[in-house]
Amino acid sequence: MRPVVLQVRDLEKIYGGKGSVTRALNGVSFEVRQGEYVGIMGASGSGKTTLLNCISTIDTATAGKIYIEGVDITALKKNQLAYFRCHKLGFIFQDYNLLDALTSFENIAIALTIAGQSSKTVEQRVGMVAKRFGIEDVLDKYPMQLSGGQRQRVASARAIVTDPAFVLADEPTGALDSKSARALLASFQAMVKELQSTILMVTHDPFSASYCDRILFIRDGRIFTELRRGGDGRRDFFDKIMEVMAVLGGDIA
Repeated sequence: MRPVVLQVRDLEKIYGGKGSVTRALNGVSFEVRQGEYVGIMGASGSGKTTLLNCISTIDTATAGKIYIEGVDITALKKNQLAYFRCHKLGFIFQDYNLLDALTSFENIAIALTIAGQSSKTVEQRVGMVAKRFGIEDVLDKYPMQLSGGQRQRVASARAIVTDPAFVLADEPTGALDSKSARALLASFQAMVKELQSTILMVTHDPFSASYCDRILFIRDGRIFTELRRGGDGRRDFFDKIMEVMAVLGGDIA
């Protein structure tokens, strides 16, 4: 059995106080194993983004524990969190978050450079991930010279170049056309299959979710249900996702 990369135990997140309290997360628990591609879905306000923010150390949980490769990140101090975030987590955002003044190569390489890797190692690692995402021919170009799909592939290469424990993706296909979205999602599947990468992805899109191995549906700060692909093809899994969305009601966003 593959090792557990992420453990979330009885996670709670409460905003406000006294007469105005919002319980964004209410006792969320689950595990993710190495080489899993897990999606998180839920209606607007369900708590899915709060959950991702707590796991990514962007936000702090009110109660509960989060373990990444056995390390309790809820107990780490600020400087320890910064180091952990840099070396153990990869991030892919809907709006790319690339630095406009840097080339694609430099954007991908920045985490390795900060970590003090040799120029030879940087070139080898960047070249390897660029080939995986099919962006070798745009490494000398700046973000403004790239299409949306190319920008997101550069951002994805940047996320995995340090070989993180797992990758957190927040609506990664939200700003892409359908062709670019399919190409990116296929790349994610290849990362999981060939590199044993572990991906946790928040998405509102059932088509994107159908590429995952497993979906966690969040409602009112709790896990409503879990859906596993098993031996289903992507089309059948898509249909099952739509069935759960119909039961949940409202817009998944």
